[in-house]
Amino acid sequence: MASTQICAFDDLEPNQAVKVDIDGIPIAVVRDSAGSVFAIGDTCTHGDISLSEGFVEGESIECWAHGSLFSLKTGKALTLPAYDPVPVYKVELVDGFVFIDPAVILAV
Repeated sequence: MASTQICAFDDLEPNQAVKVDIDGIPIAVVRDSAGSVFAIGDTCTHGDISLSEGFVEGESIECWAHGSLFSLKTGKALTLPAYDPVPVYKVELVDGFVFIDPAVILAV
């Protein structure tokens, strides 16, 4: 599968998550305060909750329902009640646009 253009980099607000769906795969796209862009699985592994509706804190995202934190870099669950990781997808910035390839999973 090839990379899919998601949006312009400038369309992403710092410390906010946006949910996108690529071929049926829900992905949370996050631009942190340092300007890095991350793409992780959008579904909390503790419950069927959209992580893109949660809170971005540094290099993590918090599930709004139960408070589990997930690393934006590794997908690892950092706090309970979640303990399983979410997938992390490859992100490329090309000419000011964000591209994601859901076939390239960097971490699970």
